[in-house]
Amino acid sequence: MVPAAFVPGVYDRQAPGTDRYTGCVILSATSHIVIPAQLDAVPGVALEIEQFMKAAGFSDQQVLDMQLAVEEAITNTIRHGYCGSPGTITIHGKAGPDLLTVEITDHAPAFNPLCTPDPDITLSLEKRKTGGLGVYLIRRVTDTVEYRYEPGKNILTLTKKK
Repeated sequence: MVPAAFVPGVYDRQAPGTDRYTGCVILSATSHIVIPAQLDAVPGVALEIEQFMKAAGFSDQQVLDMQLAVEEAITNTIRHGYCGSPGTITIHGKAGPDLLTVEITDHAPAFNPLCTPDPDITLSLEKRKTGGLGVYLIRRVTDTVEYRYEPGKNILTLTKKK
């Protein structure tokens, strides 16, 4: 687990096994992170994803894919959702035997990234506009991407199969 002093935010992780308080069997591992809407918090999230996914048995490529997807999603939220205003982003991960689910929640203005059209990657670099690849990359490196809006919050759910 990333020490709280490493990056601003709150980190909590539960491994599969037996709950030390209730004695109940836990079939999936979970990770819960709350970070401020600041770019300097992004590296800590990437490190937590790496440690969490490796402990759950995901391959290096699967880890890199999910790190890229989550980094793109939270960076877009910080830059385009909060636009420099204070706020928080919650990242909740759940790893089962064959699937990782990451839910990213923010309180920025409503925005469905899945409505963003894919960029025309057939254009030469000179003819492409700067930016616009984040959502495209998220779609390419995850197995599913879902968006929903609940009063006051955007929720983006990403999954990755083993």
